[in-house]
Amino acid sequence: MDKVALTAAGLYAIVLLRAGGTFAVGWLAGAGARRGRLAERISTPKFRRAERAIQRWGAPVVAASFLTIGFQTAANFLAGSMHMPLSRYLPALFVGGAGWALAYATVGIGALELLARLFAEQTVIGVGAVTVLLLAMSGVMVYRRRRAASTSSNPAADELG
Repeated sequence: MDKVALTAAGLYAIVLLRAGGTFAVGWLAGAGARRGRLAERISTPKFRRAERAIQRWGAPVVAASFLTIGFQTAANFLAGSMHMPLSRYLPALFVGGAGWALAYATVGIGALELLARLFAEQTVIGVGAVTVLLLAMSGVMVYRRRRAASTSSNPAADELG
């Protein structure tokens, strides 16, 4: 079997379990998610944006969420907590999950092959590329944490975002 197809199949199984599990947790949490300790986690701007989109557009939002970073978990959890019918959720999960698996399999394998070739032919440039990538990812994480901390300490800014 082709390595892209095998990787995509593995990723598809993973995304079905992960997203389906997130939906199930949301379903079980239901209205209780809106109270208690979990309420603070799901009252962030990202979760509120996802909830508004799901209320307006429904299953297509869930399917499209798989092509985003950071919105996917919120969309699946909220679809569950809003008790989206399985007859609408499952097709969105299958279609969106397939798109996610194919995108990550093709891009992921391509990136790994590029890095392997780079390390084999020009090790110094390969190490430099990985170092720059790690530094960029670290910078993004620090920026997002600082931004989240400043937003949570300023409720007025939360309403604007």
